[in-house]
Amino acid sequence: MTKEEYSKLFTADDAVGWLAIDKQLDSIYPGQEPRHYAPPLHFMVGGEDPIDGTSIYDSEKQMKHLHLVSYGMSQLYYDEEQAGKEFSKWGFEFTFRLKPFAEDEGDPGWAIRMMNNLARYVYKSERWFEPYHFVPANGPIRLETATDIVGLAFVQDPELGVINTPHGEVTFLQMVGLTKKEVERLLAKPQTSEVEKLIDEMREYNPLLITDLDRAD
Repeated sequence: MTKEEYSKLFTADDAVGWLAIDKQLDSIYPGQEPRHYAPPLHFMVGGEDPIDGTSIYDSEKQMKHLHLVSYGMSQLYYDEEQAGKEFSKWGFEFTFRLKPFAEDEGDPGWAIRMMNNLARYVYKSERWFEPYHFVPANGPIRLETATDIVGLAFVQDPELGVINTPHGEVTFLQMVGLTKKEVERLLAKPQTSEVEKLIDEMREYNPLLITDLDRAD
């Protein structure tokens, strides 16, 4: 798409990238109105939030779980300079599927904080995540919680996949919780092929790769 074509289709008031994300989500959750959290949030700490917002959908697929989707790692708003690019800004949005956790009161603000911390790292370091990357969390991903989930792997979201927007490609990059032993396994052989192998093993019993904080080693 050229700048001229882009400017004819859209106006400066259009949230071009945001609408493209919404369209993909509507195809998975037709008629469902998500709970959307935009900054500033009462449960956010640690400075300005790099993500513009996070939507939470309720899913019954495979098991009851929450499906979180970020807005802000891709180009959300009208930008002629982004028209026709290969990737929309960083080229991805975070997603996270979480089995409801007994200690959460309402929606999991800690998970939105986690997304923002990862986004902050990307913006500051200019190093981005791709499928089959992984990160140790140096502790429980939900702070002050007795959970064996102490790391994250990244995979293409099994339902949302990849979309082509007027600003370029956007991958929905799902975070998947890893146990202590799984993190140790990957640290011993830190290669994307090893992460892919582990994820394929997880898919056999957990196709949607839902994170369960009660899952133990």
